[in-house]
Amino acid sequence: MPMPMPTHVRLVEVGPRDGLQNEAQPISVADKVRLVDDLTDAGLGYIEVGSFVSPKWVPQMAGSAEVFAGIRQREGVTYAALAPNLRGFEDAVAAGVKEVAVFAAASEAFSQRNINCSISESLQRFEPILQAARSHGVRVRGYVSCVLGCPYEGEVRAEQVAPVAKALHEMGCYEVSLGDTIGTGTAGNTRRLFEVVAAVVPRQQLAGHFHDTYGQALANVYASLLEGISVFDSSVAGLGGCPYAKGATGNIATEDVLYLLQGLGIETGIDLDRLIAAGQRISSVLGRANGSRVARARSAH
Repeated sequence: MPMPMPTHVRLVEVGPRDGLQNEAQPISVADKVRLVDDLTDAGLGYIEVGSFVSPKWVPQMAGSAEVFAGIRQREGVTYAALAPNLRGFEDAVAAGVKEVAVFAAASEAFSQRNINCSISESLQRFEPILQAARSHGVRVRGYVSCVLGCPYEGEVRAEQVAPVAKALHEMGCYEVSLGDTIGTGTAGNTRRLFEVVAAVVPRQQLAGHFHDTYGQALANVYASLLEGISVFDSSVAGLGGCPYAKGATGNIATEDVLYLLQGLGIETGIDLDRLIAAGQRISSVLGRANGSRVARARSAH
């Protein structure tokens, strides 16, 4: 029996954090603030604004506290940040952040190269963050990277992903986003991934995060919708990649996902024209072509 297609989808906009963190050039606090405000005006209900991580490791995320201080926060919109350790969490709380995200990997090799520890060690590191979050009334979202492939290990099986997602869920992450970090996933193994992981984490608490390296991201979003998944991470103008995954192209463009969803009659509450304008503006700030196919097609008319 096929699963009913969701009637409403929540898009998690990761451009200001996951997108900009991979840029080679420095981006001013004012440009980051403008981007977040543009995304708010377009109707995004969830925006990942920055990351409280050492600027030595991720220089583009320097100034995240200033960005949070500068944005116009709209009632009902979630403005989140990545907080990979307790120090980052404390800095996020001091900046007024009400929701943070933590990251684990489904691949041991990626975990070692990315955060210099094993998967189980990374999960142990999150325990104090989750405890502190509970006492501060801060919600925590979990990410699992390399769910469909790893630059070092190759194919990653759904059975490797399930225990990591389950651990984050049991630890207190209200939602777990499964990320195809290097963009090698296909519709078939995306469906199987959600089928397997949904046995240990409820579908309504799972999200999809797809990169478009092999041109399969939209197909994978559609496959996820067929599995009843109704939350997707995306990045305005297709910003971003992965500094630890050579050749991995950007996240799926929010504009392209929105166009797909509109064609399916699925509600998001987002204004496509305003979203395209936001993507065009940040693309021109970065001096590069917009990574959204929909935005490029619209501007060609």
